[in-house]
Amino acid sequence: MMEWNILAVVILISMFALWNLDFAAALLNLKAFPETVPPALADILTAESLDRSRAYLRTNAVFQIIRSSVMLALPIAFWMLGGFQWLDETSRALAHDGPVASGLVFFACCALGIQLLGLPFSWYDTFVIEEKFGFNRSTQATFWGDQIKGLLMLAVLGVPIAAALLWIFLQVPHAWLWAWAVFTVFQLLLTWLAPSLILPLFNKFSPMPEGGLKRRIEELGERCGFPLSGVFVMDGSKRSTKANAFFTGFGKRKKIALFDTLMEKHGEDELLGVLAHEIGHFRLGHIRQRLFVGVLQSAALFFLLGLATDPHGAFSRQLFDAFGVAQISPHVGILLFTLLFEPVSRVLGVLANAWSRRHEFEADAFAANSTGDAKPLSEALKKLSADQLSHPSPHPLRVWLDYSHPPLLQRLQALEKV
Repeated sequence: MMEWNILAVVILISMFALWNLDFAAALLNLKAFPETVPPALADILTAESLDRSRAYLRTNAVFQIIRSSVMLALPIAFWMLGGFQWLDETSRALAHDGPVASGLVFFACCALGIQLLGLPFSWYDTFVIEEKFGFNRSTQATFWGDQIKGLLMLAVLGVPIAAALLWIFLQVPHAWLWAWAVFTVFQLLLTWLAPSLILPLFNKFSPMPEGGLKRRIEELGERCGFPLSGVFVMDGSKRSTKANAFFTGFGKRKKIALFDTLMEKHGEDELLGVLAHEIGHFRLGHIRQRLFVGVLQSAALFFLLGLATDPHGAFSRQLFDAFGVAQISPHVGILLFTLLFEPVSRVLGVLANAWSRRHEFEADAFAANSTGDAKPLSEALKKLSADQLSHPSPHPLRVWLDYSHPPLLQRLQALEKV
């Protein structure tokens, strides 16, 4: 049975506090929605489209509150009913080849449980909410195919790294250090392989046809010191009408992918403004900075994880008692530490978002200076916001908690000063 020690109390209070904070932010965000079209958006928004954006926000807010309530209640119920001890015992009973095998079974059960828990919400979001507001283009075959591909990819990529981490924590002195090194190498390898092996499993990438746009994109890259090895068009319309663009690759293997929906809705100057913004992230060192901080953060996490999985440690014993698990093990320790660390992760996320918002302002300024005109990027941002029914002026608490990009009106004001 679980023990009501200090960790159990802290975790439970934190889970409820985070839920209440999100609930308050959702209500304040709804209240902050403007009644009339902001003057800066009068050329792109009508009263009708503003009402549609408000309805989309309200629908998503109700949906997210219901989803977060379920995601709070079920794990707590599982915890209070002794589910973690039961799952640990079941995993050991199903796997007879040692602690690594039982750990993999434990992880597989957790991953499958999380997948099944989130599946109804994902389906409803795609085929009810997104369908209602005209965004969804995904078919049932595409949706279920994505789910299967995701599980297969998790098995192919997740099992080896999970097995390696479990073995290290079971067998190697200073396990946290070696586990961090292996995990970091795996992350970098995955980032390098994703453009050529993983992303094509879900979308089709076609080389952009020769022509004026491609030449202008390549000239922009050369002018900004960002040579491209390829320019591609991705079939984003296969799943949604929403548009985007992104860069991938390391070193001289940089590639750009534009959603076909982005190309359909924006002129060449606007596309170049968006791409110059993305180039700005690379040229200003944002990608390297985030990668460096991410590696340092994961080192701290693995150090703490080492304390949570120490079979002789007082902290790990208290943590396992809080969740009613008798035997200390790496696989259970990793899961329990994830739950314990959630409040800290949210705080770190707030800091990371604030940092990201500053980077977005810097990349906007870079784009305006690189293209010689801030207007194309401003127009592109307004169109993207209108097309995606975004909140024109979100509440500061919602921005503080979740926004990795500054609100649209703030970005437009900053671009006017460049």
